[in-house]
Amino acid sequence: MVQCDHCSLRSCWRQEVSAAPRRTEHSETPLMSDLEFGRMSVKEVEMEGKYKPPQPHWYELYAQPCVAELLGSALFIFIGCASVIENVDGTGRLQPALAHGLALGLIIAILGNISGGHFNPAVSLASWLIGGLNIVLLIPYWISQLCGGLIGAGLAKVMTANDRYINATGAAFTSITDDGQIPSALVGEIVMTMFLVLAVCMGAINEKTSSPLAPFCVGFVVIADILAGGAISGACMNPARAFGPALVANYWDYHWVYWVGPMVASLLVGALVRLLLGDRKIRLLLK
Repeated sequence: MVQCDHCSLRSCWRQEVSAAPRRTEHSETPLMSDLEFGRMSVKEVEMEGKYKPPQPHWYELYAQPCVAELLGSALFIFIGCASVIENVDGTGRLQPALAHGLALGLIIAILGNISGGHFNPAVSLASWLIGGLNIVLLIPYWISQLCGGLIGAGLAKVMTANDRYINATGAAFTSITDDGQIPSALVGEIVMTMFLVLAVCMGAINEKTSSPLAPFCVGFVVIADILAGGAISGACMNPARAFGPALVANYWDYHWVYWVGPMVASLLVGALVRLLLGDRKIRLLLK
């Protein structure tokens, strides 16, 4: 009886072992070796780690935007200078206004997704102030824009007839001829640049008011500013636009006005957007 009981116990043990689930190649039930980590198994965590989205290359983050700013500034200032030098008699400010505005809008639409489409040191400063530009790129952007302005003004000189170039002073800004015009010209540059920079900050950077039509809105602002204030200060609104022609033509009279005005306007717009007009992400107060 003892032997029989022993044999029956052994057979029962074998039946229980044979009845226990075994993992095969086609088994869908994970064993305890697939330790659970929260709701995910270790294997799932490892698989997720292998398929991380690729990080942007350093060239796309730092070098390519500067190349786009250099190229865009050169093209914009080339078109602007050529339109002033080759201005047809009788068109007045209409030809330069349309050329500057349309060229800027199109270039922003083409290159804006690479660099933000600044092509203007005042725009870059305001963009940094409201968090739309990494501070590491601010100085490289300025250098790229000024070099682009120099290239564009040089190309305009090469392309146009020499007598027209001399008569137009290389498209440098010559509207201010005496000290008495400085206050009105300076105020004009500040107000017109504020309009331009505000269009960029609110139309392209501020998420609440951003619009796909921002490039052309910026271009229309340039057209309106030149038509309204071209006779007062020349409606520069862009230190790079002033610097390139001034260096190529060696004309520096009252050149500082075209730096001080746009940069002051940039600071004012940055403060306005940061304190009052920006969305929750940008605004510093009253969130």
